[in-house]
Amino acid sequence: MQAHTTYERARLSRDARFDGHFYVGVRTTGIYCRPVCPANPPKSENVTFYPTAAAASEAGLRPCLRCRPECAPGTPAWSGTSTTVSRGLRLIAEGALDEGNVERLSERLGVTSRHLRRLFTKHLGASPLAIAHTQRLHFAKRLIDDTSMSMHEIASVSGYGSVRRFNDTFRKTYGRAPRELRRDRASVVPGTGLTVRLSYRQPYDWPSMLEFFAARAIPGVEQIEDGCYSRSIVADGKAGVITLRDEPERSNLLLTLYGASTKSLFSIVQRAREVFDLDAPIADITKVLSHDAVLKHELRRAPGIRVPGAWDGFEVSIRAILGQQISVKAATTLAGRVAERYGEPLNIETGADAELPNVIFPRPERLMRARFNEMGLIGSRIDTIRLVSRAVASGAVVFDTSQDSAAFCGALTELRGIGDWTAQYIAMRALKNPDAFPASDLGLLRAFDAPGRERLRPAELLQQAEAWRPWRAYAARLLWNRDPGSGG
Repeated sequence: MQAHTTYERARLSRDARFDGHFYVGVRTTGIYCRPVCPANPPKSENVTFYPTAAAASEAGLRPCLRCRPECAPGTPAWSGTSTTVSRGLRLIAEGALDEGNVERLSERLGVTSRHLRRLFTKHLGASPLAIAHTQRLHFAKRLIDDTSMSMHEIASVSGYGSVRRFNDTFRKTYGRAPRELRRDRASVVPGTGLTVRLSYRQPYDWPSMLEFFAARAIPGVEQIEDGCYSRSIVADGKAGVITLRDEPERSNLLLTLYGASTKSLFSIVQRAREVFDLDAPIADITKVLSHDAVLKHELRRAPGIRVPGAWDGFEVSIRAILGQQISVKAATTLAGRVAERYGEPLNIETGADAELPNVIFPRPERLMRARFNEMGLIGSRIDTIRLVSRAVASGAVVFDTSQDSAAFCGALTELRGIGDWTAQYIAMRALKNPDAFPASDLGLLRAFDAPGRERLRPAELLQQAEAWRPWRAYAARLLWNRDPGSGG
């Protein structure tokens, strides 16, 4: 009852904080809308609230063409009370149900398919397959609206398999063929690469994200310039470059893809959403962390804080190892040397004067045998890099987001040279665990320094951080803001 009252107030006031948190079904028109829809609000007795767009679709409603539900920020992957559902959403976003195999997905999550369906229905109001279907439909709709890709290309990258199936789905959902929708709304973004818009939930602190990445950008692999982030990637076996810029007036990031295969566009977009933490339930995070006086002050300074992810788990692992007990700047320099010597050269034509990253970070198979001579690395660090490279190459360590974070950190710390700080930092960025917390980090410990008071010990900080669950990673990010030179 309380949630219904909150949603009704948010709907009537068009409160943008709730955009993507729920959808409004209108029984008289048969459509579902975002709570920020600019149309005249329908009468309360004609409205039903749904936790997800998929739930509204399952109820037989079609998406509103005016407020465009496909443009809403994504459902926060860590909202709700079920860890299994959260991990399942992450895997679906990564394409786990591209072939419609719910049984295989449930096995990865360690539950039966029946139990998984029950959990999804309870928390999201729709089955795993319905969630995956709606996600693909919305992705395709955005490509129709925001790109000049052909319908055949859109059908392919959106996972429909055939143009006929693609057309049938859109006619059933929107009552129109895809080409008719494009004629109605041709909002093509100009550029030499393929550009798509990634929506996010306000507030979003893009300058803070750029500052974090700029301090850690591996030379040749990543680059931050003029408010733009760019990096080299490999998708579907083909190398390329992505760039991202902020479009704050529309609450979007503009992602442009150069060179890489468009077959993997969906997974590239989903990965970018995670790396830049676009779906964080910032209101929920703020509600928990603002109970701490220090964090409350930092939240006022940075209300749009996000936790940066990692494009490649192995890459960020090596970067974390290089950062052990040295400054962020020194670790970045070392990472650049490793990339330059052992990475693969990349040359992407953009049709523009701007230079883009030109190196693919080396794979574990290369580094497990690397000598690292005359690079400024100590012997123990070299041994650890080789150990981790072998573990990743052999499959002993994987960066699958479906795994339990504690088990992942346990497996990492069994490797010589990997302590709790490194494991937690990798879990925070590679697994996007919102509760990962490297309590032994000097910057976190220094954040609570006060005259006449002894510095906190890691165990004491861990005890204090219990009140910050399940958002300790965001607390760490806020505290690192107090000490820009810290944080891996």
